Amino acid sequence: MLAATIAPASAAVGRDAAAAIAQRATGGRVLAVEQADAGGRAVWRVKVLTPRGEVRVLLVDVATGQTQ
Repeated sequence: MLAATIAPASAAVGRDAAAAIAQRATGGRVLAVEQADAGGRAVWRVKVLTPRGEVRVLLVDVATGQTQ
């Protein structure tokens, strides 16, 4: 039941998958993952520390897994 409160049951991309997508895209270390809204679409907001020491935020679409 706890998972249902974290992500909608219909979510195609879960929290762990979003973290993995962002990690592969940047090669960095995931610092935080939280649900957000971007232009009316559900997204995961993933904060990553890149290998160059920069903090980046990637948005991963909950429905498609595409990064923004």
